Amino acid sequence: MIAIRHLTILGSTGTIGVNTLDVVARHPGRFHVVALTANNNAKKMLEQCRHFRPRYAVMLDAASAEGLRLEIRAAGLPTEVLSGVESLEKVASLPEVDTVMAAIVGAAGIRPTFAAAGAGKHVLLANKETMVMAGRIFMDVVKQNHATLLPIDSEHNAIFQSLPQNFSGDLGAAGVRRILLTASGGPFRQLSLSSLGDVTPGQACAHPNWVMGQKISVDSATMMNKGLEVIEAHWLFDAAPEQIQVVIHPQSIIHSMVEYVDGSVLAQLGNPDMRTPIAHALGFPERIETGVTPLDMFKVARLDFEAPDFKRFPCLSLAYQALAAGGSTPAVLNAANEVAVESFLRCRMPFTAIPAMIEHVMEAVSRKDIATLDDVLTADSAAREAAHEWLACLV
Repeated sequence: MIAIRHLTILGSTGTIGVNTLDVVARHPGRFHVVALTANNNAKKMLEQCRHFRPRYAVMLDAASAEGLRLEIRAAGLPTEVLSGVESLEKVASLPEVDTVMAAIVGAAGIRPTFAAAGAGKHVLLANKETMVMAGRIFMDVVKQNHATLLPIDSEHNAIFQSLPQNFSGDLGAAGVRRILLTASGGPFRQLSLSSLGDVTPGQACAHPNWVMGQKISVDSATMMNKGLEVIEAHWLFDAAPEQIQVVIHPQSIIHSMVEYVDGSVLAQLGNPDMRTPIAHALGFPERIETGVTPLDMFKVARLDFEAPDFKRFPCLSLAYQALAAGGSTPAVLNAANEVAVESFLRCRMPFTAIPAMIEHVMEAVSRKDIATLDDVLTADSAAREAAHEWLACLV
């Protein structure tokens, strides 16, 4: 008999959350949704509550929570509506929940993700900022509380699948030479450098292969997304920076590879659909149906690979620099990037100013050692302040 998994989905109205619920809906006897959370999309949350009837719905925004509460009551649903960060932490660590999908975008997802790990849950990690900003202390919490950590990013999930099943965290002992982290190159891979300053938010969000939210789409266009994934891979797989090689692969069919010392290279392939890594983690160690279109190799026909151009993608270089610096620097990098992307999306600065702002903030905010989550959040706050000051001078 298959054991039912009891889920909390942090960020249920975003792309990862919606895809997670799509997979869950295909297996009605296998999963039970206990809690759903969102920022302020009360309309989408109400639809999800009607379908999945969770015990809790949490809105980070208090006004959105109050509106949802009235709608839930009018609909006669058995869902209790909560609000605020503390409520996110509560539903991430509920005793009746065994699995938590951590899919809140940005620094806002750190506290509930830590709460899930601290409660020893199966943590399905889609919030890469937790690893980027607080990788060492987060991994300590995972180990100390015997939590299970399964990566959801398609690249890290591919690496996880390509490593030995008994991988203990030691690449050398597993015979691994390096990790090959693939990247599509985004929408501007072949655009002339002189044209980058004129690109619009709409163009930056038009990813050639994946359907994603605005922030991660812009990160893909700058390749900061890949830089953050380099830092994440460092902590997830205990890989030195020189063991992580970024490879541009425009088709997004190979999601990443692992190269072994005997010359073998193992890769995970599939159509670019986030339901594949989501289902892998939800069903692990079993395989479950996803609704993903099977890969047609004859239709794909060819697979291309390129080395990344650091002149075109300076954000990737900045991420490697932050990883090398360590301490609070990755948190500073991440915070500056969040402010920069938001400013670009609001048309307050050009696309090419994104790496300029990040580089300035990394130089302006002093590196500090990280011992606690409060240290991480302090660095995050200092970086955001420096970023806004730089933006005020630019405008």
